[in-house]
Amino acid sequence: MAIRIIDHGSKEYKQMVELRKFILRKPLGLDFTAEELEREKSDILIGCFDDDKMEGCCMLTDEGNKTTRLRQMAILAGLQGKGMGRVLMQFAENIARDRGYKKLTMHARQSAAGFYEKLGYKKVGGPFMEVTILHYLMEKEL
Repeated sequence: MAIRIIDHGSKEYKQMVELRKFILRKPLGLDFTAEELEREKSDILIGCFDDDKMEGCCMLTDEGNKTTRLRQMAILAGLQGKGMGRVLMQFAENIARDRGYKKLTMHARQSAAGFYEKLGYKKVGGPFMEVTILHYLMEKEL
């Protein structure tokens, strides 16, 4: 398993979009718009690979005030629960710290909130609806 930052528009980025679409959007009957994908140009894009095949990904979006937001965390279904998400999160947190961020936030799906709590994230407020499912705002000081 190799984790690395990838470039927007690269062949790895195309794999990332397909993985996110398959895991996060398609089950909800959703897709990405060209505008959404265009806004990702300034994000830190992170992929987890086995050889050249992407098996997991996430991204960090600058929120200002030394805060970054984790978005679009996705792991191939057959690999969930095997530690890849934890390793991907550690990598993302280290990159965020290296770039001067002091806080990492996210909109975590209700089904994933327990995973993030085990990694030290705290819920801020109650649940809210986003892309048709319940989410929690979660955060962690880095």
